[in-house]
Amino acid sequence: MPEPIEKILEHSRFIKSDLVYLLNTGGKERLELFTKAKETKATFVGKKVYFRGLIEYSNYCKKNCYYCGIRAGNSRYVRYRMTDSEVLEAVDYAHANNYASIVIQSGEQTNKAFVNKIESLLKRIHLQTEGKVHVTLSLGEQSRETYQRWFDAGAHRYLLRIEVSNPALYLKLHPNNPGHDYHRRLDSLKTLRNVGYQVGTGVMIGLPFQTIDDLADDLIFFREFDIDMAGMGPYIEHADTPLYQYRDKLLPLKERFDLSLKMVAILRIMMKNINIAATTAMQTIDPQGREKALMVGANVIMPNLTPVKYRQDYLLYENKPCLDEEAEECKSCLEARIHMAGDTIGYGEWGDSGHFLERNP
Repeated sequence: MPEPIEKILEHSRFIKSDLVYLLNTGGKERLELFTKAKETKATFVGKKVYFRGLIEYSNYCKKNCYYCGIRAGNSRYVRYRMTDSEVLEAVDYAHANNYASIVIQSGEQTNKAFVNKIESLLKRIHLQTEGKVHVTLSLGEQSRETYQRWFDAGAHRYLLRIEVSNPALYLKLHPNNPGHDYHRRLDSLKTLRNVGYQVGTGVMIGLPFQTIDDLADDLIFFREFDIDMAGMGPYIEHADTPLYQYRDKLLPLKERFDLSLKMVAILRIMMKNINIAATTAMQTIDPQGREKALMVGANVIMPNLTPVKYRQDYLLYENKPCLDEEAEECKSCLEARIHMAGDTIGYGEWGDSGHFLERNP
């Protein structure tokens, strides 16, 4: 007979059976979980949400992950790469509107020209904003030398999502070849930590073949790796991917969304002062998805600064919202959503991970 949820939530360190129980909660117990997560957020990170202006730099990608719309094998997209002036214009908007952080995201590329271009852009961003805008990168697996060069050029945080922590499941979601190696991805996370980045990772929730046990193991992985930030949300299928053939075997969208809220809530209780993003995929399923994520523990949100003309070609999954919203519309919408969730916006603040600062005083 499991303990009452009140006792489980009092545990100083959840064991796997606790996590499985919490992920399966419903009704009154589910609300108790969410209330505990909301209280934990208020106590340890406050009711402040930090903006990260998102720049989707390029949809060129050398990977062929079975779940991703911009995979190299998908010939239906027009491939693009933002110009320097477009990137710097987006940075100007972020700086002028008191966003203290941006995220540069791209399909994975490792060629010399790409590495040099990112380094150059980082230096120009630092100069253009007088170091007032912090940069998070989400550019995939790279060599240690590349990570170091980008860090030295001004990047402070790096998000490298593992998507799943189970190596056997990883093999079902990627081609079985040297270009898609689970252990190399873990090594990249360790290298990022050694270089000095604030390190983030994350998973998809509701994937084909995924179990509640897998999700519990994902949460344990986050804790054992001692991450500084997390970005995770529901898996949403894309017709131009190999995993689409399993769409009839997936959990209903509503259940995937609910599991995602529980993952955010549990992680907030487990790792009290990390940064957790309210991801766009949440809003794809529920019009108030990002607000609901904020109310159960998330404290970061990413207004899209990518030029509208490129957004239809950066669809990692289908039905992505806000494709036609200019930066100002996106900002106004998110401001309203954050206030609806009962939070305030940390304008002008870098919003560094308290967990990272605690480990690196």
